[in-house]
Amino acid sequence: MNIAEKLPESVFASAEAIRLKEITYAYGIQSDATTILNNISLSIHRGETCAITGPSGAGKSTLLNLIGLLEKPVKGKVIISGYDTSTALPDERAVLRNRLLGFIFQNFNLLPRLNALENAALPLLYRGISKEKAFIRAKDKLELVGLSNRLNHRPHELSGGQSQRVAIARALVGEPILLLADEPTGNLDRKTGDMIANLLLSLNASQNTTLIMVTHDDALASKMKRRLNVLNGKVFE
Repeated sequence: MNIAEKLPESVFASAEAIRLKEITYAYGIQSDATTILNNISLSIHRGETCAITGPSGAGKSTLLNLIGLLEKPVKGKVIISGYDTSTALPDERAVLRNRLLGFIFQNFNLLPRLNALENAALPLLYRGISKEKAFIRAKDKLELVGLSNRLNHRPHELSGGQSQRVAIARALVGEPILLLADEPTGNLDRKTGDMIANLLLSLNASQNTTLIMVTHDDALASKMKRRLNVLNGKVFE
C-alpha cells in the first residue's frame, strides 16, 4: 500500500472503531515465553470514550500498543474500523497508523528543534501533503486546543500543559478515527491534568473521535463511558 493511496471509504464509515478477536500477546523465546495478554476479545464503537486501567505491569500499554499497531499479537486479529490488519506488512501498518490513528504520549514526544506549528503538522507532512496545506490544517488544530498564540514556540518555550496540547493537535491533525492516549496527564500537576482530560473529552464530544486512554487515575477513568481493567492477562469491563 503506497502512502498516497486512499483507504476504502468503508473504513471511514464503519460504526465499529476497533475489534480485537482472541488476541494473545507474549514476549520471549517460544519455550520460555511470558504471556501478557491471553485470548482477549473486545469491541469499541465510534465516538466512545474508554479508559484502560489496572496495576503496573498488567499489560495496559501493551493493549494500547496492539490497538495502535505498534505491536503485533502472537495470535488473533486486530480489526480497525472494519479493516483486518492481520496480514498487513510493516509499510501498510505505517499507513494505517498515519491515516486512522492519533497518538498522545505521557512525555509529549515533540521534536525539540521544531516549533508548535511544525510539530503539529508532522503527520500530514509524512503523508506527503504540501507544507502549505499541512500548516493550514495544523494551525486550525492548534487554535482548537487554545494555542493560536504559541504557533512559533519551540517545546522548551512551552509549559507541560501547552506541550501536551501541541501533542493533542498533532494527534488530531490527520482526522483520526481513533485517538490513543497513554497516561496523557501523568507528567502534569492535578490542575493541568484535569484541564487536559476535560479538553480530550470535549474534543471527543465535538469531533466524535473515539478516545481510548491508559490511566492510573481513578477520577479520570470515571469520566470515561467505559472502563477496561487489565488483570492477570485478561480484560474485565
